[in-house]
Amino acid sequence: MGLLSGAARCLVRGADRMSKWTSKRGPRSFYKGRGTKGTGVHARGGKFVVVKEMVPELVVPELAGFKLKPYVNYRAPAGTDTPLTAEQLFREAVAPAIEKDFKDGTFDPEQLEKYGFEPTQEGKLFQLYPKNFPR
Repeated sequence: MGLLSGAARCLVRGADRMSKWTSKRGPRSFYKGRGTKGTGVHARGGKFVVVKEMVPELVVPELAGFKLKPYVNYRAPAGTDTPLTAEQLFREAVAPAIEKDFKDGTFDPEQLEKYGFEPTQEGKLFQLYPKNFPR
């Protein structure tokens, strides 16, 4: 901490509330630690007994012959996939089902809800185009 920031910290009202939270500032039972689980119990006489069942066991898969590396460099080139448009999504998700029903002769223009079309946005928590949506 720099000299000026330390001086400013002392002058600000409530500077003590801004100091780091340590075991010296907490209650008697407070131990900050580092977020790990205990591996044993405290016994009489101030001794610590390690309990074998409490020691974490790390299970690591066999990575022999694994080609990927665990780190991706931030300088890695961006992906080559283009963003998905509404028309592409329609052609990939809905159009095959409509074409199949049309060929089978079971297509009904009155039952478009079967393909995911919603005629109104009433009752929706997040409405699409709430001012312009056709009613």
